[in-house]
Amino acid sequence: MHRVYRRQLLALAAAGLLPATLFAQDRWPSRPVRIVVPFPPGGTTDILARALAPELARVFGQQFIVDNKAGAGGNVGAAEVAKAAPDGHTLLMGTVGTHGINQSLYPKMLFDPIKDFAPITLVAGVPNVLVMNPAKADALKIDSVPDLIRHAKANPGRLNMASSGNGTSIHLSGELFKSMTGTFMVHFPYRGSGPALLDLIGGTMDLMFDNLPSALPHIKSGRLKALAVTSAQRSAALPELPTVAEAAKLPGFDASSWFGLLAPAGTPADIVNRIQQETAKAMATPALKERLLAQGAIPSGMPPADFAAYIAAETKKWAQVVKVSGAKVD
Repeated sequence: MHRVYRRQLLALAAAGLLPATLFAQDRWPSRPVRIVVPFPPGGTTDILARALAPELARVFGQQFIVDNKAGAGGNVGAAEVAKAAPDGHTLLMGTVGTHGINQSLYPKMLFDPIKDFAPITLVAGVPNVLVMNPAKADALKIDSVPDLIRHAKANPGRLNMASSGNGTSIHLSGELFKSMTGTFMVHFPYRGSGPALLDLIGGTMDLMFDNLPSALPHIKSGRLKALAVTSAQRSAALPELPTVAEAAKLPGFDASSWFGLLAPAGTPADIVNRIQQETAKAMATPALKERLLAQGAIPSGMPPADFAAYIAAETKKWAQVVKVSGAKVD
């Protein structure tokens, strides 16, 4: 901006005749940008944020720092971002839980997922995957989804089902499965996928419907036994694995997850658009795209208006899933 012209604009802004955001946009980012991940390290939300952060840092010339703020199915971290200054220096890696499920599940929310946020872009979508502790699966002779259903029906309440927290798609995938198969398994919510996986691998838990990217390394190493993916189609990362719908003959079963960037409501549109555009470019680079696809994630990068419409559609969809499953959070 020309020096004399800028000085005149600053004088007008000081007199209250121009919005202060005019200059905030010009300088952004003027300091490191924080990406709040509302879950502990080790889960897919964290994996995606840490994959994207260095790409944005390289483009914008400032650090993009991942900050894990777990609790209440993602609500704690999301609420913190909702209350942050709308200057583009605090972002949220939101999820289908924080922005598609929780408002139908929790009787009281710490934020309004629609009014309190400016959607930036869908980063990636992922299927969930039904996994078991291998030793437990072998001991119970469970080698497929039908085997699991038969055992669960014969032994109601004897299997423990871990999740990354109440209201997450991991939790709701399990609740929908229980509802559609007429089974009962005891739900144990954790403060994130990472801690839940540790207990599942260690044998404290029996099974879990985890996001594929965080479970995939353990499936490949043999520390987890995969039975099926929860998406409508098979995953390119594990093409040999059936969907729950085909394995259990449950037409319509589809419980996938998604992750996207959001900013506090009121964040200047120029900043939102710049972040979306650079995120879309990063998601399309061969190196990052192939890396995410190999982990089971499907990169996106859709514009803000499309992401807002997607969130609205997902909110409606998951409200029905919550209703059908009977899931509740006190």
